[in-house]
Amino acid sequence: MDVLVTGATGFVGQRLVPALLDAGHDVSVLVRDRAGYDAPAGVTVFEGDVLEPAGLDDALAGVDAAYYLIHAMGGGHGFEERDRRGAHNFANAAERAGVDRVVYLSGLGVDSDDLSAHLRSRQEVEAVLGQGSYDLTVLRAAIIVGEGSASFRIVRQLSSRLPVMTTPRWVSTRVQPIAIADVIAYLVGLLDAPGTAGDTFEIGGPEVLTYKEMLGTVGKILTGREPIIVPVPVLTPRLSAYWVDLVTDVPAGVAYPLIDGMATDVVVTDDRIRSLVPVELTPFETAVERAIEEAETGAA
Repeated sequence: MDVLVTGATGFVGQRLVPALLDAGHDVSVLVRDRAGYDAPAGVTVFEGDVLEPAGLDDALAGVDAAYYLIHAMGGGHGFEERDRRGAHNFANAAERAGVDRVVYLSGLGVDSDDLSAHLRSRQEVEAVLGQGSYDLTVLRAAIIVGEGSASFRIVRQLSSRLPVMTTPRWVSTRVQPIAIADVIAYLVGLLDAPGTAGDTFEIGGPEVLTYKEMLGTVGKILTGREPIIVPVPVLTPRLSAYWVDLVTDVPAGVAYPLIDGMATDVVVTDDRIRSLVPVELTPFETAVERAIEEAETGAA
């Protein structure tokens, strides 16, 4: 199958491209800077930006399936409008090219009025991409555990840098983290599962944990002891974001929207994909150990 991956230089994309090659697909990528991308052997590279429609037609010509792995949050304020515009441009180009299928990795969260701006933007992109004539498959995930994940980086740095934490009330929020290897397995496997076309699925790991439990597990793996965590209910999401900004090196433009979403439980309520794309799920502790090993060795 001829497959295009956008966001190939990102946390998920750089792992997805070699996995698709290993699965026997013909892979091309769309990157903003061709010179800055070290393409695996056999990958065709197109230069372009979804915010600028010119160049998208060439990248999508002859493509059977396209992965949309682009999120504008890293660009700071106004990411919602950029996400919306990029999705519109891509959807229009994919429709013109006659692409059969588009795959989008979104955020896990119940549809409601109190969603964070980050999750609202993800779901708005789902809606925009869903207007195309192709089959859209959406995977919704919570925290993805792996070296390079901004959400996991926050958890890792908090748990290793503070032996005692006075934390916001979101430490009691329930979340279902998933290993990056399992996300890749779902993304690749769904191409061979026709039943996943034109539908939205939730993916998560084998455990539902609170942020407090995650911080404790990660801290014990990194330092040999669990941090002492004292929740402080009066810390608002905004004050919490400032606190995280002081303790971690995650850019504020990324950290603030993520922290805003930590007050809402993100747990899989529909696991239909388990029967369509069988994946042996990785325990949280194992996923953390692998992520730490990647960080120490520099492997991706």
